[in-house]
Amino acid sequence: MTKQLHPVIPYIEGDGIGTEIWRATQKVIDAAVYSAYQTERKITWLEVLAGQKAFDQTGSWLPKETLAALKKYKLAIKGPLTTPIGEGFRSLNVTLRQELDLYACVRPIRYFKGVPSPLKAPGKTDMTIFRENTEDVYAGIEFASESAEAKQLLDFLTKKLAVTTIRFPATSALGIKPISQEGSQRLITAALDYALEHEKKRVTFVHKGNIMKFTEGGFKNWGYELIKENYPQVFTMDRYKKIAAETGIEKADVALKEAKNLGKIIVDDVIADNFLQQILLYPENYQVVATTNLNGDYISDALAAQVGGIGISPGANINYQTGHAIFEATHGTAPDIAGKGWANPCSLLLSAGMMLDHLGWFEASEKITAAIEKALQSKHVTHDFAQALDTNALSTAEFSDYLINALQKAH
Repeated sequence: MTKQLHPVIPYIEGDGIGTEIWRATQKVIDAAVYSAYQTERKITWLEVLAGQKAFDQTGSWLPKETLAALKKYKLAIKGPLTTPIGEGFRSLNVTLRQELDLYACVRPIRYFKGVPSPLKAPGKTDMTIFRENTEDVYAGIEFASESAEAKQLLDFLTKKLAVTTIRFPATSALGIKPISQEGSQRLITAALDYALEHEKKRVTFVHKGNIMKFTEGGFKNWGYELIKENYPQVFTMDRYKKIAAETGIEKADVALKEAKNLGKIIVDDVIADNFLQQILLYPENYQVVATTNLNGDYISDALAAQVGGIGISPGANINYQTGHAIFEATHGTAPDIAGKGWANPCSLLLSAGMMLDHLGWFEASEKITAAIEKALQSKHVTHDFAQALDTNALSTAEFSDYLINALQKAH
C-alpha cells in the first residue's frame, strides 16, 4: 500500500467499554506516531457513528453517512459493537463486512511473555488466521422451524431433489451454506501472498471437506487449483501424496526436502476437528491458516485462549482488492465492567498496530508492540490480567499512560 503521510481515518468508539478502550488507544497511537516521525506524519481522526451511540443520536444503528465515510476513506478502526435485538441486523459487524465486502478476517495470534495462559508452552503458538468473511452460514440464508419459507424449501428438497435424509422434517429449521470458488480463491490468495511477503514456510487449509464435500471440500480443492495455476513457488502436500503414490514415499520425501531447501512454501490441509486438536498439541507446526467462515470463528477464539484470551488478540477485516479495511477489537462490549476503568485495550491497540503496518508505518507499530511487551513482562497490567498474576491493576487510562511513557523512553 502506498504510504500516506497525513491520512484521515474514521473511527467508531464502540459500545460498552468501547469508549474507554478507544480513548486509551487513540492516545497511544498518536504518541507512537509522533515518537516515530515527529510532525512528518499524523493521523486526522474522524468519528463516525455505529451501534448504540448512533441509534441514540440518529435513530439508526448504522447510518448511511457512516457507510459513505468508510467507503470514501477506506481504512477505519472500531471498538466492539452491541448487536441490536429485533432490529433487522444479524450483527452490525457482519453487516459492515458484507457492505464493504471485507472478505478476509485476519487474526495474528502470538504469545506475549507475562500473559497468563492455560498452556505449558504458549510461546509455541504463533500463527496468522485468514478467515473467509462473507460466505458460509454467515451469509444469512436460513428459515425458522415450521415457517412458510421452511415448508416451501422442504417441499422443493423432497419433491424436486429427492432429499430423504432430514430426520425430523416437520419441525426442522433449515439453512443454506454458500461457499463459492471466487470467494474461496480470493481469500486463499490473500493468505498465500501474506506468507510469501512475510517469508513464512507453511500454509494450511482448514476445512470439513470429509463431510461437506462440495462446500468445505470445494474450498480445499479450489485452493489447490489456484496454487497449480498461479503459485509455482508453492509445494503442496497434495503433490507429495501423488508422488508417493506413483513412485514411493522415499521419492516423495526427497521432493519435499528439495522444496524446503529451495525455500518453497509448503501447503497442506487439515480437517477442522483434527486441527483444533493439533493446535493444542503441536501449535509450532502451523504458521498461516486459510479457512472458511464458521471454522475461522471457532479457530480464532480457540487460539486466542491459548495465548491469554481475546483481550490480547487483534483483528482486521480487509478487502485486498479494493483497499477497504476495518481494524477492530476482537472482544465484546463487556457492559458489566463499562465505566469501571477495568477494560484491557490491548486487542484494539494491537489492531491499531496492524493498521499502522497496513499504512507502511512500521516504526510506529513496532513502538506500540514493544511498549505492550514491556508492560506485560513487568506486570503493569489491567484488571483482567492482574487477578491471574496476583498484582495490582492499572486502570485503562493508567495502562495507556504507562505505554506512552514506555514508548517515549525507547525513542
